[in-house]
Amino acid sequence: MRRRPPDFRRPVRRRLSNAFWWTLCFVAVLLFVFILSKGSQIESRPVLIKRSYSHERIMEGLNITEEMLNPSSIARQISDQISLAKAFVVIAKESSNLQFAWELSAQIRNSQILLSNAATRRAPLSITEAETAIRDMALLLYQAQQLHYDSATMIMRLKAKIQILDENVSSVSEKSSKYGQIAAEEVPKSLYCLGVRLTTEWFRNLNVQRKFSEKRQIDTKLRDNDLYHFCVFSDNILATSVVVNSTALNSKNPDRIVFHLITDEVNYAAMKAWFSMNNFRRVTVDVQKFEDFSWLNASYVPVLKQLQDSDTQNYYFSGNGGDSRTPIKFRNPKYLSMLNHLRFYIPEVFPALKKVVFLDDDIVVQKDLSDLFSINLNGNVNGAVETCMETFHRYHKYLNYSHPLIREHFDPDACGWAFGMNVFDLVEWRKRNVTGIYHYWQEKNVDRTLWKLGTLPPGLLTFYGLTEPLDPSWHVLGLGYTNIDPKVIEKGAVLHFNGNSKPWLKIGIEKYKPLWEKYVDYTHPLLQSCNFH
Repeated sequence: MRRRPPDFRRPVRRRLSNAFWWTLCFVAVLLFVFILSKGSQIESRPVLIKRSYSHERIMEGLNITEEMLNPSSIARQISDQISLAKAFVVIAKESSNLQFAWELSAQIRNSQILLSNAATRRAPLSITEAETAIRDMALLLYQAQQLHYDSATMIMRLKAKIQILDENVSSVSEKSSKYGQIAAEEVPKSLYCLGVRLTTEWFRNLNVQRKFSEKRQIDTKLRDNDLYHFCVFSDNILATSVVVNSTALNSKNPDRIVFHLITDEVNYAAMKAWFSMNNFRRVTVDVQKFEDFSWLNASYVPVLKQLQDSDTQNYYFSGNGGDSRTPIKFRNPKYLSMLNHLRFYIPEVFPALKKVVFLDDDIVVQKDLSDLFSINLNGNVNGAVETCMETFHRYHKYLNYSHPLIREHFDPDACGWAFGMNVFDLVEWRKRNVTGIYHYWQEKNVDRTLWKLGTLPPGLLTFYGLTEPLDPSWHVLGLGYTNIDPKVIEKGAVLHFNGNSKPWLKIGIEKYKPLWEKYVDYTHPLLQSCNFH
């Protein structure tokens, strides 16, 4: 086969190749331009959407604000109706009109649904769709006015309701005080059981009596003024035991401590038996009964004389004081007990002593108390912790300043102090005839016009100008009725459970009971047999 000459083949092949490449380049350029335009559109879309969304939110906020501020707004009118209807619902329920209260509540729900729908679709309510709801609510509100649910009637009813509530609160408070007082005065069965068992043990067991007689052969210690003398006047065996035990366990020199315990005839044998059967780190314990004090009689002691008066007996025992009943707290037997008033006769009880520390039976000792006997009282008779950090613990709280005798002799803002842990200088006491001062004020208060009850008010009068303030850490009060800062409790030398919530009672404050209970040996056979726990 004959082939074509080369001059004819090469030119044709070259032209086809150039056209192809030009076409391919053109397509590539078009494709590149297309991709670029698409990319710019994709990148710009989120920005446009974001701007549109922000603009919508701003417009929505402006619409809501304008809607609620607009006095002719339908939504605002419905909202005001709902607020007023809610108030009428409360009044209707108070008036026992439960049917009307239910109708108001149902209409409130309908109106709230309208407002919710408007908010969901982001459009204001129209008069057409809200007309029925507004008319129905207005009709109910008009009926409420016809039922005298207007403001004036509402105020009168609320005042009457407040007065009724005040009376109820007053009644409940009085009952609470009464039952609390009864609970505080109650002798727990376990404590009564302990007294009975100890009394039986005393008269049945001659060894117990022999031990007590041997301990009484330390009369020299009872009069030695170089020792630390403490006195407690109580008929509560277990509480007194805690006072002695806690003092002994926290003392650096327990063998130098002498406790003088004064009780009554009923508890005398039990008290002797308990302190004969138990050892308190070589602490000397002496037990006496106040019935043995021949000088303690009605001719010398105003309180005993007053208790023989028929008016006083009627006031304290029958609960009738003049035109009104005696408040329950004034009828607490402890205020009439001679053990409570014996603190004003300490020099007569201990004629050989020069200085004593008086302790109540509802305290716990958690520090060594020997430094109390070296405190300089600066010529005063009574060393005590002041309680005037609060205004209600000043003299005007305890005394009747409408009486001229009180008003003329005592500063109403004078600082009060507390019984429970007191250092008494008996030398100064005798020199200043403090017991005579006490007798004077007791005789002036025969009609109970200077003060009503207790030993603190006459104590404030008797030791006025004769009291030396002690550091507050010596005597921490309030564990029987209030909350105390834990740091204050930790630093306190003597913790006082003053108040109704004594730690040996069921009504005691639970978080403070362990401070007292750790000085009770619950494994003691007598305590276990009497169900102490």
